[in-house]
Amino acid sequence: MSSHFSLKRSIFCLLSALCCLGSAQAQALCDFSRTLRIDYAFAGNASAQHIAVDELSSLNGWAGRRSNMVSLPLQGNGRITMRQADGGSVIYRTSFSTLFQEWLTTEEATRTSRTFENVFLLPMPTVPVEITIELDDTHRRPMATLTHRVDPSDMLIRRHTAPAAPHRYIHRGGKPEACIDVAIVAEGYTEAEMSEFYAKARETVEAIFAHAPFDTLQTRFNFVAVAQPSAESDVSVPHQGLWRNTALGAHFDTFYSERYLTTLRLRRLHDILAGIPYEHIIILANTDTYGGGGIYNSYTLTTTGHAAFRPVVVHEFGHSFAGLADEYYYDDQYEPFYHADVEPWEQNISTLHDFSSKWLDMLPAGTPQPTPPDADKPERIGVYEGAGYQSRGVYRGFQDCRMKTNTCEAFCPICQRAIARLVRFYTE
Repeated sequence: MSSHFSLKRSIFCLLSALCCLGSAQAQALCDFSRTLRIDYAFAGNASAQHIAVDELSSLNGWAGRRSNMVSLPLQGNGRITMRQADGGSVIYRTSFSTLFQEWLTTEEATRTSRTFENVFLLPMPTVPVEITIELDDTHRRPMATLTHRVDPSDMLIRRHTAPAAPHRYIHRGGKPEACIDVAIVAEGYTEAEMSEFYAKARETVEAIFAHAPFDTLQTRFNFVAVAQPSAESDVSVPHQGLWRNTALGAHFDTFYSERYLTTLRLRRLHDILAGIPYEHIIILANTDTYGGGGIYNSYTLTTTGHAAFRPVVVHEFGHSFAGLADEYYYDDQYEPFYHADVEPWEQNISTLHDFSSKWLDMLPAGTPQPTPPDADKPERIGVYEGAGYQSRGVYRGFQDCRMKTNTCEAFCPICQRAIARLVRFYTE
């Protein structure tokens, strides 16, 4: 064994030990019988952005991770950090993306201001803490930051006491504290249609577990179906003049994109889930219109009546759970999200600015960079130009993948590795 290898191994072991020590110290400062929910308002326009606290509340139990608490699962487009007050040690960190940040890249954001709801769940601290929330722009530079103090004894932290919405477990891999808890929520299903919703929830879990690496990690997940009824069936389709009264107010035409289906009512969403262990969210919309959306560490929303339901719900879960980027591209429909001087944080695409942090280690020696497409070698790993909505300057590792098309049957090996790493991060 070389002295260089021994030194690298020693450094790795030291860093791992320090990380474990930090996580243990963080656990000691948390009350895992409670969850701290913080509702924020993100507001502004393309020129100026602001963050404001809306409300603090307390929920029974903590379904989030209890290991790696002071580390980030991914960099994300934003981060939230909880540390002991007055400059103390970090207790918990996580990352996310938001519709607000996506909206800032639209033309509308250049001429008006808007406000977006956002909700975050943290383990309840046992001591006063400072919460810092940061939002990045597309160059991964800070554009808005807020730090505020939270005292767990504050009488104005509202306790959620409403009964949990009707729910049924579709899959139990173990106890909530040991597993990743995913809530599947009904949208646009009336009381009379709930048997259909439960059937689609089961189909959702089957579709996800049919894909590697989820197929071998089933014991690390719990899936619970939450049957929140809507007054009307289906969802709103503004370009058809259709506005329906549904549980989450979801609608197509988000940012005037016809197939983009989202809900802006995040407070309502999390109110419905109060009393149920959850970390990640899948919303199933009762419509046969094609569309959906997935936002990292926020939610997946997809339609159940379309023929492509199964591949789409898995694709969108790749966004919301694993932080994977889209690998398709339409230069005429999207503003640039990725820039040559910045490496994307998403693990399945690269600008080659810092390619060593991506799948360089998986490339066979001599692989050309970029790699020319070859229809005769569909399984060849490479560096294929075209991803992240851009045909130039952004690269993917395979010619096709579940994150590129609905016809591809699997996540590519790069996405599989990214998903497996994230599952281990949450559960080990």
